[in-house]
Amino acid sequence: MIDSTRETRAYLVGGGIASLAAAAFLIRDGDVPGTNIHVLEELPLAGGSLDGRGAAERGYVTRGGRMLEEEAYTCLWNLLETIPSLDDPDITVRQEILDFNQDWPTDAKARLIDRDHRVLDASQLGLNTHDRIELARLLALPESVIGARRIDDFFSEHFFATNFWAMWRTTFAFQNWHSAIELKRYFLRFVQEFPRIHTLSGVRRTRLNQYDSIVRPLTRWLVERGVRFEHGVRVTDVDFTETDGIRRARRLHLVRDGRPESVELATSDLALITLGSMTADAAYGGDDTVPELVRDKRDGGWALWETLSRKAPDLGRPAVFNGNIAEAAWESFTLTMRSPALLKRIEEFSGNAPGTGALMTFKDSPWLMSIVVPRPPHFDGQPEGVFTLWGYGLFIDTPGEHTGKAMAESTGREILDELLGQLGFDDIADEVRATTTVTTVMMPYITSQFAQRDVGDRPLVIPHGARNFAFLGQYVEIPEDVVFTVEYSVRGAMHAVYRLLGLDEPVPPVHHALLDPKTAFQALKTAFG
Repeated sequence: MIDSTRETRAYLVGGGIASLAAAAFLIRDGDVPGTNIHVLEELPLAGGSLDGRGAAERGYVTRGGRMLEEEAYTCLWNLLETIPSLDDPDITVRQEILDFNQDWPTDAKARLIDRDHRVLDASQLGLNTHDRIELARLLALPESVIGARRIDDFFSEHFFATNFWAMWRTTFAFQNWHSAIELKRYFLRFVQEFPRIHTLSGVRRTRLNQYDSIVRPLTRWLVERGVRFEHGVRVTDVDFTETDGIRRARRLHLVRDGRPESVELATSDLALITLGSMTADAAYGGDDTVPELVRDKRDGGWALWETLSRKAPDLGRPAVFNGNIAEAAWESFTLTMRSPALLKRIEEFSGNAPGTGALMTFKDSPWLMSIVVPRPPHFDGQPEGVFTLWGYGLFIDTPGEHTGKAMAESTGREILDELLGQLGFDDIADEVRATTTVTTVMMPYITSQFAQRDVGDRPLVIPHGARNFAFLGQYVEIPEDVVFTVEYSVRGAMHAVYRLLGLDEPVPPVHHALLDPKTAFQALKTAFG
């Protein structure tokens, strides 16, 4: 605990949403002067994996599309309800999201599509008695018993062929070989989504992409309060001391513009360190190029954690998460369209109203391809008459049905051809090809946080005995909460700040839907009815 925060200097390693949230909590709740907060980021922009960039001429791109959720995202909403929106200082980001979703609610009418271009009745989940018994068994087992086992250790082939699994896995990006513990946590955290998984009506979307709608307003708020964003800085090591079980971070080692430096930490100073990166070494491709699958950890996203993990056994085991690219990688793509032809046909085909942002999955696609059409504009400054579409494939090494090539070996144009084939839109293919730019992104670690893991593989947000340092991001352990969500990063940041500063502020509890009888009844009725 720190007696006075006015003299506290805080060094936030990494410029992702976890660090941005931590900076906001330090100022808003901890009374730390913004001028005393340093965000140390290797990349030229803040935001980490919450990205969104480009232009109408060369094409837009987002690496991922994050679907928010009303009941479960308590810490994120707590943060955003005090941050003014990008365009209107009288409206918070939280209120902007509420207003947008009230005007344009998500309502998927073509959640699943089969190989014959037919919209399936996704309300029919397809679960049989044996599937339900397997599901109940997983929910009943404690995590200590589940251990490092895979999802497919708990379910039979029939379960994996159901509409339910096709929707659940593509909504949250699960593979059959991922951690059964993580799947159980998702079931418990999002059980309120069971009755509406086929429409995704519980999804909350931002008005623009998450970089423009969340990162930019938050960054502006921080800069206005004097927070120092220091780009081109890579933190390479941290020196710790330990006396009578009390551990402190004493020195940061970093490289700034190619030159080594060190930062000495006083007793009242803080170091909040983001570990790992699910978008490290992301590589981009275009209409006629294929993105590289980078395997040699070039951008430093994992190096610091690997160094720190050798200092103490409770600082985690990064190799569990970055050691198997084949089980963690997938590829996304963004279409920039200068004709409404494809969007109009998708609306006619699916029955989705314009702007509902409904996820559509081609259930029989060899790539297990899914797409989302956001309401335009999806990027700040996107001109009228320009439209975007985002999609991804979970199976990147399987030959496509219409191209005969694996997604990982396909150019942007070939991915567009595969999409048009899955939709059956051959009659407008020429116009779509002539008016569309495709940007692809290969991400070798994008689902690495779902890797099979055991106790101790992820460090605690505040390790035992830590007094002035904490760990942030997707690779820390927050009991009961679910990774691969913005909420996880924000919750970890709130926990770190409140605990280190000794604030008498409660962290909102993890949402437990089953504690609400009505929600529990509806979910159980859907799954077991």
